[in-house]
This record gives sequence, structure tokens and C-alpha cells, in this order.
Amino acid sequence: MDITGAIFDLDGTLLDSMFIWETVGEKYLASIGIEHPEGMNKVFRFTSLRNAAETVKERFCLNMTVPEIMENVNSCAKEIYVRDVKPKDGVIEFLEKLKSRNIKMCIATATDLSPVTAVLRKNNMLSYFGEIFTEAKVGYGKREPYMFREALKFLGTEKESTWIFEDALYSVTTAKKEGFPVVGIYDKSEKHQEDLKKLSDLYIKDYSELNNIFG
Repeated sequence: MDITGAIFDLDGTLLDSMFIWETVGEKYLASIGIEHPEGMNKVFRFTSLRNAAETVKERFCLNMTVPEIMENVNSCAKEIYVRDVKPKDGVIEFLEKLKSRNIKMCIATATDLSPVTAVLRKNNMLSYFGEIFTEAKVGYGKREPYMFREALKFLGTEKESTWIFEDALYSVTTAKKEGFPVVGIYDKSEKHQEDLKKLSDLYIKDYSELNNIFG
């Protein structure tokens, strides 16, 4: 299949890291002495970091600004990223293959830049990507198309041959509506695997499955 550019999600796609956002709310609240209330992990898992910080500030009447809360959550997440997170199986080999063919690559992620660069550097992956687009940088998450548009503009490649690699159904839905070809990546955090499989142009559980596809 023709490929001239690649836009990768981070958590659950390049990295086996979704567990962080399933527990970071609890860990952050514990770090400031608040007993973990039911449902707060879902706030961090399913909304933007800014929205989660606003929710926490209001619910617990915290004497901190929203940016301060975001910074503290990022510090908590960054520590876990650097200590515990590894690439998904076959990722490095696939990135090497694309690099050897001079395929342009970038990242589009909801996660903030500091933990992203830290974990990529730790796993020797940072050099593969020409740019990292974050929700904070673009101003929109991937329920809207703007991050993908910015990434495509940066790559300067044709949309029809610029593949998006994603594990989340909502992001794949946005990418397909924009006309991108999509590789759906299995991650256990996505509960709608059959829908993801149907919507994606390709669907894989391991990057080794791509060895004979992007030849």
C-alpha cells in the first residue's frame, strides 16, 4: 500500500501506556491528601487534562490554579511514563522500516508535551518524529479534525497516502470523516474493538502484521 506520511497516536498506539490515564486521577489526588472518590479516574481518562483539572478544582475547592493542577498531574504522569512505559510489540522495527524509506512521521496526542518527550527519549524513539502535536498546542482534541489537519500540513504529504495510526474509536471516526486512511491498533482499553475493526482500513494486534503490507 502507498504511504508517504504517517501520523501516530501515542498512548495505546505507539506505547503500552493507557494504564497511566486509568489511574493518574487517583494517584494525583492521593498526592495532595484527598481520598480517591469513585469516578475521578474516568474524568482523567475520558476528558482533556484541562477539563479534568477544572473539574478537580471545582469539586474539591482547591486553592490552586487550573494550570498548576495540570502541571502537577503531568509531573505525576511523567514519572510513571519514564519508569514503567514501553513501546508496543514491533513498534521500533516498524518505525525503522518507515525511516529507511524516508517516510515522514509525526505524533498527534492528547497527552502534554513534557511526558511525551520524556518517554520517547527514554525509549530512544524521539528521533523518528519530525513534530509532536498535542491537544494543548493545537487547542482541540481528536474529536475534532484540527490536530490531524495541522499534522498533515506539517508533513506536506498527500492525504490519500498519509496513514493515521490510532487505537481509539473516536479518533479513528474523526480521521475517517476527514478522508484519511487508518490503521486501527488493538489496545485493551478500547472496549469497541469490532466497531474499530470495521471502520479502519487496516486493523492489527501487533505491528509485525504490517511487515508485508507497507512493503
